[in-house]
Amino acid sequence: MITANMAKDTRTQGTAEFDWDALALDGYSLAERAEYSDKYEGTLNSVAEREVIEGTVVSANKKEVVINIGSKSEGVIPTSEFRYNPDLATGDVVPVYVETQEDKYGQLVLSHKIARVHSAWNKVNEVLKTGEIITGFVKCRTKGGLIVDVFGLEAFLPGSQIDVKPIRDYDIYVGKNMEFKVVKINQEFKNVVVSHKALIEAELEEQKKQIISGLEKGQVLEGTVKNITSYGVFIDLGGVDGLVHITDLSWGRVNHPEEIVELDQKLNVVILDFDDEKKRIALGLKQLEAHPWDSLDAEMNVGDKVKGKVVVMADYGAFVEIAPGVEGLIHVSEMSWSQHLRSAQDFLKVGDEVEAVVLTLDREERKMSLGIKQLMPDPWEAIEGKYAVDTRHEAKVRNFTNFGVFVELEEGVDGLIHISDLSWQKKIKHPSEFCKVDDPMEVVVLEIDRENRRISLGHKQLEENPWEVFESTFTEGSTHAGTVIELKDKSGIVSLPYGLEGICPARHMRKEDGSNCKVEDSLDFVVIEFNKDARKIVVSHTRTFEEGDDKPSTRKASGSGNSSAAVKSLNKNTEKSTLGDLDALAALKQKMEGKK
Repeated sequence: MITANMAKDTRTQGTAEFDWDALALDGYSLAERAEYSDKYEGTLNSVAEREVIEGTVVSANKKEVVINIGSKSEGVIPTSEFRYNPDLATGDVVPVYVETQEDKYGQLVLSHKIARVHSAWNKVNEVLKTGEIITGFVKCRTKGGLIVDVFGLEAFLPGSQIDVKPIRDYDIYVGKNMEFKVVKINQEFKNVVVSHKALIEAELEEQKKQIISGLEKGQVLEGTVKNITSYGVFIDLGGVDGLVHITDLSWGRVNHPEEIVELDQKLNVVILDFDDEKKRIALGLKQLEAHPWDSLDAEMNVGDKVKGKVVVMADYGAFVEIAPGVEGLIHVSEMSWSQHLRSAQDFLKVGDEVEAVVLTLDREERKMSLGIKQLMPDPWEAIEGKYAVDTRHEAKVRNFTNFGVFVELEEGVDGLIHISDLSWQKKIKHPSEFCKVDDPMEVVVLEIDRENRRISLGHKQLEENPWEVFESTFTEGSTHAGTVIELKDKSGIVSLPYGLEGICPARHMRKEDGSNCKVEDSLDFVVIEFNKDARKIVVSHTRTFEEGDDKPSTRKASGSGNSSAAVKSLNKNTEKSTLGDLDALAALKQKMEGKK
């Protein structure tokens, strides 16, 4: 009996002994299959990922293009990547980039766009080295220039590199094919800069040499206004540029060249100078016309009146154009008879129509000076009659110096009040202590020097000299009440009646108790010196109590024998009253207090 185990061993033994390799289900033997497999593998390319290779267009429609690269499968690329080539047809060979041999769907993934970028980048780097001229398509306008398609790359064409002449309308180049040279590549940012201007510069350089070699000073040429700047105009002379400086555009004043010329205007210019090495050409436009000074009225002389327009202002004067290209200067000192330092802008401004007198005229140097104050009467001509000595007048304070005050009696007539002629009583260190600029001030004419245009004036002379009266009041030995207002090293300053101040030497400031006078002490003081001319009073407190020969008279404010009756009467009552009670001095005191 055959068991189940025995049957299993029999089947296993039979399977193991069967020759599977000899079995050929498709009619081919294993040997034949191996032969044909090798032949098939030989028809396939060895493709590496991330590599640019060439492929053949198998088919194309509106959505996709099927590409055969000789691999086990074909790749599909969106038709949008071939928009630049609307004539793409079956059988065309195109570069493709192998992104992956097999995605999750088992599909070969290719890119024509990336392949073009890789290829283009290699080409532009090669072109930069060789200097080869390439053709590109202008896609659109951008800030400062144009975007150009070069080998599938977007390159930048700066506006300055479009042409040798300035371009004002970039849009006319959009949508056109142009030739370029690659001038710069930024490897880090993959930026490419191209130039069309570089193609024509070499040709123009040779043309410039020929033109410059034939130039001569004084030669007149026709040119076209190429560019206008604030300092001049660039003229295209047919391949070479020249500059007409703003000063050579017109004999008259020119604020901006646009006042004279406009872009693309054709005009004749004269060659003033040129430099072969630097290829600079200086041109002139005004030189084609006669100089206005040459046609100036031959009958014009110094003293004649002329009319003109203010064209330029400066602090020191105004330039007046009396004819196109003919100007005269009115110096600020010739604008007014006043001698104050002032700016010309205080009198005139640009555009003013003025009448003036010709002061100097130099036709050779082409210079003229004018004056407008000469059209007004000179106030100094009749100065003695209007401002006679000892007459009083109202003046205005103009400015100070250390030695006095300058005042204006009228436009063009100034006078000086010396610091010593400001006040009879007050000791003034600087005139600014006494008055301010623009203050009105009454003055007396002391002296006139018409030849040198000087007037000496006084202010204190409006009043009688009070020191004449003080001389009989503050006699030596008289006693007066006073207050110490200031202490110095060797003396003290004492305030006396009528606003006067006295000097009390240090040795005369000792009190009867042995102490010294202090500020704000109100005491009696004895006059020990009175100097009318120097307006100086020296007093002593110590002498009010000293015995012997030094003891002063018991009289207070006693007068001299020749004092006026009013002062003598005052002296009799000095212990009960002050000089201010006198009718004779009341008005004087009021005036002096008013000046304070």
